[in-house]
Amino acid sequence: MSEKPLTYKDAGVDIDAGNALVERIRPAVAATRRPEVLAGLGGFGGLFALPPGRYREPVLVSGTDGVGTKLKLAQQTGRHDTIGIDLVAMCVNDVLVTGAEPLFFLDYFACGRLDVDVAAAVVEGIAEGCRQAGAALIGGETAEMPDMYADGEYDLAGFCVGAVERDAMIDGSRVAAGDVLIGIASSGPHSNGYSLIRRVLERTGDVDIDGQPATKRLLAPTRIYVRPVRKLMEQVPVKGLAHITGGGITENLPRIHPDTLDAEIDIGSWRRGPVFDWLAESGGIDYAEMRRTFNCGVGMIAVVSEEHVDAALESLAASGERAWRIGRMAAGSGKVQYV
Repeated sequence: MSEKPLTYKDAGVDIDAGNALVERIRPAVAATRRPEVLAGLGGFGGLFALPPGRYREPVLVSGTDGVGTKLKLAQQTGRHDTIGIDLVAMCVNDVLVTGAEPLFFLDYFACGRLDVDVAAAVVEGIAEGCRQAGAALIGGETAEMPDMYADGEYDLAGFCVGAVERDAMIDGSRVAAGDVLIGIASSGPHSNGYSLIRRVLERTGDVDIDGQPATKRLLAPTRIYVRPVRKLMEQVPVKGLAHITGGGITENLPRIHPDTLDAEIDIGSWRRGPVFDWLAESGGIDYAEMRRTFNCGVGMIAVVSEEHVDAALESLAASGERAWRIGRMAAGSGKVQYV
């Protein structure tokens, strides 16, 4: 007696579910469309045409990232609608610090068994992040891989391309002693340090943090700084930008200033916020470890001349951002000093 013929679905891959997902997310993807996009979903590659005359000498800037083990928290709590915003933010903020405008974005979603509702929530979050950043979501990949992931688990990666005029690139080379550091508020830990965060949660459970459950605060999406920072760049000369991700200010700020300078940070110039207070107290995490693991309330740092500080703070406030003068550059050896 012959065995029943096998199908791809029997092996754990549901092509019909994949097609259903594409149809489900089509409106969200369409909402991110820019005039430069030449094709919709379904092609082998996304098409994006740089408009003639827009740039004199364009430099393309690319970035790729994920959201780390913040994914675990999203999966454990069943909250999938904001993790896509995190994915976009981690990529576009990295592209932004070169002075570039994010142009388009692609995502990679991998799972063991495709749950259309979950995947749609994730991709709709990605589309929302693209909308906030002004980038077009022009393509992606949904990979259903049985036996690679347990039921309910998925992984994410994102890819962004932006453009900047060569003579407008921000690379930190113009940063000088006496320049001022302006910190722009984060929305929480963003998408870094979650392996440590989850260890703290194991100790405390889902406690109340300043009026909200810890998991809700911890799943607040990473802030997308594209629009306010690009507005800032239009109004004042910005000499340097640092996206404060894994490694905190301690590790990220030296990436964008000369090694003949130190960044002197006034630790009393901003309040890090209730989530970071909870982490430090409940986890028994010392200050140095906090500063080299988390953004501690500052998700982006701009470097400007002293004469442009007031205008920079006014611009950021007009864009709805909380920002502070948090330090200055001084002669040194490429380090961050907390004073």
